[in-house]
Amino acid sequence: MSERPFRILGMQQIAIGGLDVGALRSLWVDTLGVEKVGDYTSERENVMEDILRLGDGPHAVEIDLMQPLDPEARPKVQDPALNHLGLWVDDLAAAVEWLTGQGMRFTPGGIRAGAAGHDVVFIHPKGNDEFPLSGEGVLIELVQAPADVIEALG
Repeated sequence: MSERPFRILGMQQIAIGGLDVGALRSLWVDTLGVEKVGDYTSERENVMEDILRLGDGPHAVEIDLMQPLDPEARPKVQDPALNHLGLWVDDLAAAVEWLTGQGMRFTPGGIRAGAAGHDVVFIHPKGNDEFPLSGEGVLIELVQAPADVIEALG
């Protein structure tokens, strides 16, 4: 492999899916006391989310509690329950270009704005003939880190 033109800086988020976001909220917000900072709905992504934050500043980790708008439609944000991990990356475009050249499979949609407003892309959990590298069963979200996160974690 050639020299990697990007760095993974740290954990940006953990996304947890279920059929009832209210039950997830009851656990994470009411019982555990994690702060809810927003919400997000996308018909295209078949999701309604509560966005929580654990910690402060660039070291904060987002916890997304997700419920499908339609439990029968894809993507099925509740299956598996630990839906995906988000990783801060210092140069998302360079990461995608380099990883694609290595044979990494990404989900459809390319780089786009994510729920928290940062540019994101998803590494597919399964490889195929054209792109054999994958998340090895885990959906991985690469998230463009803003300047303050790059400075703090880089």
